[in-house]
Amino acid sequence: MNLRRPTRRRRASITSLIDVIFLLLLFFMLTSSFTRFSEIELTASGETAAVTTADAVLIRLEILENGVVLDGAALADDQIAPALMLERKARTGILVGVAQEATTQRLVDILSIIGALPGSEIQLVEAL
Repeated sequence: MNLRRPTRRRRASITSLIDVIFLLLLFFMLTSSFTRFSEIELTASGETAAVTTADAVLIRLEILENGVVLDGAALADDQIAPALMLERKARTGILVGVAQEATTQRLVDILSIIGALPGSEIQLVEAL
């Protein structure tokens, strides 16, 4: 006489596995950075560039905290490229000055706009 009940196999519960996967997914999503990094190619000159009579052929662009000044006229960011294309017909290079309160990200944003223009020759100075 067999007094033992027949054992039935229980299904494995995957609820805890789903919870762990969800927590890992949430953790990695919250700790990841989704910003896109970009590079700007800069070449340094070994010479000290003195701004003298060559100033007359340079476009003066000053980067401020909240705006840009092109030869004394304030511009919005979307107006920089068209204004520089008009100005470059008569002049050779762009002299870029950075105000003390301007952030590095602001500088990179403006330099990427200028760098997208064909044949851009940029001289970067601390302030104009």
